[in-house]
Amino acid sequence: MPTFTASDGLRLAYTVDDYTDPWRTPDTLILLHAVLGSSRRFYAWAPVLARHFRVVRLDMRGHGKSEVPDEKRFSFERLVRDVIDLADHLGCPSFHVAGSSAGAIIGMQTALDYATRVKTVAAFAATAGLKDTNIDHHAWIAKVKAKGLRAFFESTIEERFPAGTDAGFVRWFTDEACRTDEDFFCRFVPVMRQVDQSARLHEIEQPLLCVVPDSDPHITLAQYEAMKTHAPRCEFVVYNGYQHNITDAVPERCAHELLNFLHRHSHAQ
Repeated sequence: MPTFTASDGLRLAYTVDDYTDPWRTPDTLILLHAVLGSSRRFYAWAPVLARHFRVVRLDMRGHGKSEVPDEKRFSFERLVRDVIDLADHLGCPSFHVAGSSAGAIIGMQTALDYATRVKTVAAFAATAGLKDTNIDHHAWIAKVKAKGLRAFFESTIEERFPAGTDAGFVRWFTDEACRTDEDFFCRFVPVMRQVDQSARLHEIEQPLLCVVPDSDPHITLAQYEAMKTHAPRCEFVVYNGYQHNITDAVPERCAHELLNFLHRHSHAQ
């Protein structure tokens, strides 16, 4: 798995999937995973997207094969800068960005702070930050510290997937999530919990795809709908009957949703 050095010296890992026609120069699409994830969480997205785009899947700092930062090298602003550092490393002056949950919030902030670099934004199961959601991060952290990350994660599976979800997938998903450093998770969640982009949504001038579930136990549909109310070019889609983890529960559906959106707003074929 290739790595690069971010502008603060931390080593970050990423994967590139590109099956576009070799005589064309494809647009680049950067995918940003959720907390307790890695680039591997997009394994089912890559076959759908990589025939049309150069797909770059980042392991965010503290996740997957990327290094875990110390206190001085971790902030929300730093997570956003990592996206730009990756694009610079790839020699990519502009790109599309899509993310899941926390990754989507980082993607939207990238569009706000580096507007000339971002062509389109796609946000799956994300609001304009977690500050005004119903997430009780203090309870999450207390449970992790008391019982460990695996016990915490297993106790939240029913909040993530519909009944009847393949048991083998759930085991794999849990194992992947539990690769995350527990101490880093306890630092990551409070940082994301303070993010509130709601006052700046009108500044996102790029086309914005917002795909949300209607049965999220911690974020109401009304909270999600603020995205379409305030972002001027928002295309809002609701997946009925799903909890928070739509990008994992129905990955091909999400990937095709994104592909159709990108075809509407780019020259990739």
